[in-house]
Amino acid sequence: MTSFLRVKGTRIVDENDKEVILRGAGLGGWLTMENFITGYPACEFQVREALATVIGEQKAFFFFDKVLEYFFVKDDAVFFKSLGLNCIRIAINYRHFEDDMNPRVLKADGFRHLDRVVRLCAEQGVYTILDMHTAPGGQNGGWHSDHGNHIAGFWIHKDFQDRLIWLWTEIANHYKDAKWIAGYNPMNEPADPNHFRLVEFYDRVHAAIRSVDSNHILFLDGNTFSTDFSGFPDDAGTRWPNSSFAIHDYSLYGFPKAPEPYGRTQEQRRRIQRSYEKKRQWMDERGLCVWNGEWGPVYARAQYDGEATEEINARRYDVLKDQLELYDKDRLSWSIWLYKDIGFQGMVHVSPSTPYMRLFWESGFLQKKHRLAVDSWGADDKAVRHVYEPIVNLIKEAVPDEKDRQLYPYPIWTLERRVDKLARNTLLAEFLVMEWAEHFVGKSERQLDELAKSFLFGNCLKREGLNKVLTEYHTAHNDAL
Repeated sequence: MTSFLRVKGTRIVDENDKEVILRGAGLGGWLTMENFITGYPACEFQVREALATVIGEQKAFFFFDKVLEYFFVKDDAVFFKSLGLNCIRIAINYRHFEDDMNPRVLKADGFRHLDRVVRLCAEQGVYTILDMHTAPGGQNGGWHSDHGNHIAGFWIHKDFQDRLIWLWTEIANHYKDAKWIAGYNPMNEPADPNHFRLVEFYDRVHAAIRSVDSNHILFLDGNTFSTDFSGFPDDAGTRWPNSSFAIHDYSLYGFPKAPEPYGRTQEQRRRIQRSYEKKRQWMDERGLCVWNGEWGPVYARAQYDGEATEEINARRYDVLKDQLELYDKDRLSWSIWLYKDIGFQGMVHVSPSTPYMRLFWESGFLQKKHRLAVDSWGADDKAVRHVYEPIVNLIKEAVPDEKDRQLYPYPIWTLERRVDKLARNTLLAEFLVMEWAEHFVGKSERQLDELAKSFLFGNCLKREGLNKVLTEYHTAHNDAL
């Protein structure tokens, strides 16, 4: 029988004050679908609308509901536990619980899939953390906040904020007695340009959740994509008791645009360590609990990277190992990104031989997305960089003062990255949405079911190199679990 977890100083403990280090992965691409995870372009709401237009609302709902059904089943939970991991962070889209055209009315079946996966994980002794990955209006300008805009509307419309406070009250009330839920992550990667409105939101969401649930930990992301705590109040620990503060510790060496190949040199390891220490410094100075809610490299794929695939991935696994060493030294709880996808980053990925993957590979759609670097995450833009560089140069010429080009969320978004986000990942991507949807024309419900079933655990391959590192790490440190 488990107990509620809680924060005690810098640690997470159980009811007997025994330390519990949460080590696990993010379940992305499920209750918050993402383009690079499941293969579509642009945002989830756009492809859902397009598919309904092309094959009708009933069939579109059937397909997406089946994806949700098959994406995580008992076999997934059993496999996850077999690696020695003990926590899954579940990324959630608010749209499952309320409709933008019918706000503050809880959808009757909103908890259906989430209840099932929380239960499956609990049965295997795996904790879950509920992560609000998208907020009404968008809490940042990323595709993963599912609002199709680079301006985060959540921070400039109070009604969006009020709706999320209402929704978290509903969710907390629903799960207040669920002991295998480690806690709630009220907002993924906020990007509040004013900084103080995030603090105001945390004040409100903390009070709202505590009005119905006094037990669960709150995992509070830093501002500017979980990297900046400089605008947080010095009394955060007492102001928001039983809270852990969440960083996202991605290393540039784990991505295609790394400054140089990772060779585990002293200087490279120092840079990884300094980046990590800088993110958590504010909490360490105040004796607060830190949780690493996202981290981890992306991986090369033979169909795109050819003979270099194994060498690239060996270097990425070295990045993984060196980050794990840092986390172990600090007895840090973490959640690697991510558990399942179509072959870019997941611990398991959909087999190329499945109907879904064949449909989009044989048509050339996935290759087109890759060549055009339509997805933002980990994109290799070498085939199209020359197209967008003139836009960057035009802005530099028109705005010669570099300070005037440093628009929030700079430095996370440089000028070059901002152009990529708007011109490539938003504008170009939305013109590919209908092409993705048209792949489903003429499909029967039986065929749609087979396509969705591609995401079943039994139809997935394991990323053995990644899972081997995680398993060996658990085996070497199981006394700390």
